[in-house]
Amino acid sequence: MNRPKGIKQNIPGTMDRSARFAEVEHAEDVRGTFLRIWSYFSHEKKMVLGMLGIVIFGTLCGVYAPSLQSKAIDIISGATDGTLSSTLLTMITVYLLYSLSQLLQGLLSANISQRIVKRMREQLFGKMIDLPTRYLDTHSHGDVMSRMTNDIENISTTISQSLPSLFSGVLTIIGTAAVMLWYCWQLALLSCATVVLTVFATKFLSKKVRKFSRRRQQLLGSLNGTVEEMISGYHTVVAYNHQDTIIEEFCNTSDMLTKAGIRTDIFSGVMGPVMNCIGNIGFVIIAAFGGYFSIKGMISVGVISAFIVYAKQFSGPINEIAQIYGQLQTAFAGAERVFYVLDEIVESKSGKPLADDTNAAVSFQNVNFSYKKGQPVLHDFSLTVPSGKKVALVGATGSGKTTIVNLLMRFYDIDSGNIYINQQNLKDIARDSLRKNVAIVLQDTVLFSDTIRNNLKYGNENVTESQLETAVEMSHCKDMIQMMPKGYDTFLIGSGANISQGQRQLLAIARAFVANPKILILDEATSNVDTRTEKAIQDAMQLIMKDRTSIIIAHRLSTIKDADIIVVMDKGRIVETGSHDKLLEQKGKYYELYMTQYAGFAT
Repeated sequence: MNRPKGIKQNIPGTMDRSARFAEVEHAEDVRGTFLRIWSYFSHEKKMVLGMLGIVIFGTLCGVYAPSLQSKAIDIISGATDGTLSSTLLTMITVYLLYSLSQLLQGLLSANISQRIVKRMREQLFGKMIDLPTRYLDTHSHGDVMSRMTNDIENISTTISQSLPSLFSGVLTIIGTAAVMLWYCWQLALLSCATVVLTVFATKFLSKKVRKFSRRRQQLLGSLNGTVEEMISGYHTVVAYNHQDTIIEEFCNTSDMLTKAGIRTDIFSGVMGPVMNCIGNIGFVIIAAFGGYFSIKGMISVGVISAFIVYAKQFSGPINEIAQIYGQLQTAFAGAERVFYVLDEIVESKSGKPLADDTNAAVSFQNVNFSYKKGQPVLHDFSLTVPSGKKVALVGATGSGKTTIVNLLMRFYDIDSGNIYINQQNLKDIARDSLRKNVAIVLQDTVLFSDTIRNNLKYGNENVTESQLETAVEMSHCKDMIQMMPKGYDTFLIGSGANISQGQRQLLAIARAFVANPKILILDEATSNVDTRTEKAIQDAMQLIMKDRTSIIIAHRLSTIKDADIIVVMDKGRIVETGSHDKLLEQKGKYYELYMTQYAGFAT
């Protein structure tokens, strides 16, 4: 699965060693992000307090157990009095309680993380549903989806695994250090000398691993891109005899990837032996100086044994916290990306409902609009679409045709001017009410992974079976649906990938029929189909547009010959209006477009 740059999924126990030190993304406001994440814990106070209690109890057991081991050894050696059996029984009980606390800690942290992430995921999805179209048009869809998946997953992993480990690690370090200092502060200080070596070694090796890991990820992305491009463009590669070039490019990238991978694995593989070596040095220090202190009568043999356990128990959390730090940074960065979306301004749902009127006249009055400030798309645009009439918009790509649809649907708000529906200003109409009365059939048909029936009812969930049958018959879909394996209950996969483009377009028209809108918008509804299918779609379109206010956007001028009004646009302005025959007689812009398509003029 591809991830945005900087986002790594670090899961202790499942990740390779190089992944622990991979490049992480940093949050800009760590404190603010942390406080905001912490606010989600307020809903789980009881579970958080319970987990904290278990962490403290488990840490105490972990710190107390080696002292029991020390006592048992001293009893065996005769250095102290006591009952060996009761000491061993107590030690076993403490270790069992420690294991039980670890289990409960894992269960509680997993429960807390899933509850928090569920709340965050629901908030994010609810926010995405209400985001203005401008946001989704100006942000990568992959990036938006990544916030919903990868970033949320990183937060979940950190809460369930990293935070409990961080708390227990800090408490273990404090508790272990305190006990070691209490037993023998001289030996404790000598033991801590290895910690300095551990920190320096970790810093040096992790820096090298990050460097080569970053290089490996870049090359891996490049290699995957080469493979994907070759597969998707296979026919073109073969047709132009570029197989050798592609192979050479692939091999060069693969060689560099291999070298980067070897270096990454070498430095990450060295990490374990180096840590073990430093740990063994620590054991030697404890054994040597501990033996000396024991001879001097400063400590017992049991204390030396306990120190060996404590030294390992002390250095372990330090390495773990170093790894957790990177995970926390990644989680904070992911959370910050999620909060950016949550802080976006949603579409306003305020306004009055569209007046209940059988007529639906649309009027644009001196409308100016720009997607980017300083780059106007519509200039002083004025147009009236009479109720029940068909108005076609034609013009070159970029002339502003689709922009008119975006403004009418209030996907975007105009910069200046006014748009009216039956003398009711569009900006005063609630978006929900407006969109219930307008249906769109787009060039790229959008169907959902669901049954045909549910896709048709998407525009009107309250439609009756008889109304559904009528809509299907009028849109020329009846025979097609009857031929499907399960009729209306046929499941469409991959947004309709199991049916043809023409069939999808017909279903989209049927869905618009079911919605029974006051205003119909057809945006290049026949551009992706063959001539025969186009005829069936045109017949269906004529029925649905009958006595209905309709706005048609088309490049194929043959589809709009019978339009009541044809509006020719150029660079955001209306240059011609009239019927098909009238515009041809004028021999202006429309005439040029028509002759280019049908009379063999140079394009």
